[in-house]
Amino acid sequence: MKRVFSIGCMLLAGALLTCGTVRAASEEPTIYVIQKGDTLWGISDRFLKDPFYWPNLWAKNPAIGNPHFIYPGQRVRVYADRIEIEPRTPSERRISEEPVDERTFLVSGSDGFLMEKAVKPSGRVITTNQNRQIVGEDDVVYIDIGMVHGAKEGDRYSIYKKLDAVSHPVSNIILGEKVIPLGTLEITEVEEKVSKAIVTKSYQEIGPGSFLLPYRDKRRQISLVAADRDLAGYIVETQSGKTAIGEGDIAFIDLGKNQGVEPGYFLYILRDVVPDQQYADISVDKLPPEVVGALVVVQTGANTSTGLVVKSIDTIYRGDRVEMKKSR
Repeated sequence: MKRVFSIGCMLLAGALLTCGTVRAASEEPTIYVIQKGDTLWGISDRFLKDPFYWPNLWAKNPAIGNPHFIYPGQRVRVYADRIEIEPRTPSERRISEEPVDERTFLVSGSDGFLMEKAVKPSGRVITTNQNRQIVGEDDVVYIDIGMVHGAKEGDRYSIYKKLDAVSHPVSNIILGEKVIPLGTLEITEVEEKVSKAIVTKSYQEIGPGSFLLPYRDKRRQISLVAADRDLAGYIVETQSGKTAIGEGDIAFIDLGKNQGVEPGYFLYILRDVVPDQQYADISVDKLPPEVVGALVVVQTGANTSTGLVVKSIDTIYRGDRVEMKKSR
């Protein structure tokens, strides 16, 4: 597949007028007026034939201070190589009613993350009611967090389970341990060093040894955010542990807050193409990479992040590269 960053190919039909007229690149731009319900996502899809281009559209338009705030009545200039949104006048601001909605992604809360060395659990489930090995919603558990730790009745924690350590597919450096959420609990009785709690939600089976972190509502909407820098990294692991994943699956990457990554960042998933020298008359060192999909960052750690695969053109594997380009 042609690389999606090659905007020229995608824009061959991108200057399509609403009345069906196509203009040459050297002519005046096509003008489109934003309607109620339009989004940057939809505009990118309509004119560039690639909805995932919209972070670049946003970043190239200073008229859009916030990606959610495009308004009915704003004018869009469609060129052969770009889309621009005209600044709105004060009168247009008065006439406009509400900002149109932007594309978001719902995160269920069962995505998990890579637990890096700097992250320490708040505590653990030390036993359960009647010493059961597996408990679920509405069951009673006991945790090693008490008054000496500042615990009080009503405190809530998220419950996790550690899986295997994850190494980088290129450097083999250990990046962290893969963890998955099991559920949530709420403290009902507090002692000096321990507490009694009830499981308020369970995604998977919970047992002694499960570790705790401060509660955070994991089910949330993630809005796309435009790039403010170039980023390049790798898919280092998948949530499922499967070698091959696709759209809707969770992947972990080797980029985090220290590299400037934020939730909502959109990255293309790339795979290098290895040249076959037997058919080339010249030495070929590198070929353009193949774009196999895209992911949106939903959670960030210090040096790793969790990503939701939102588009897969081909099978995606651990070790595939990820890349984001700052809009120029």
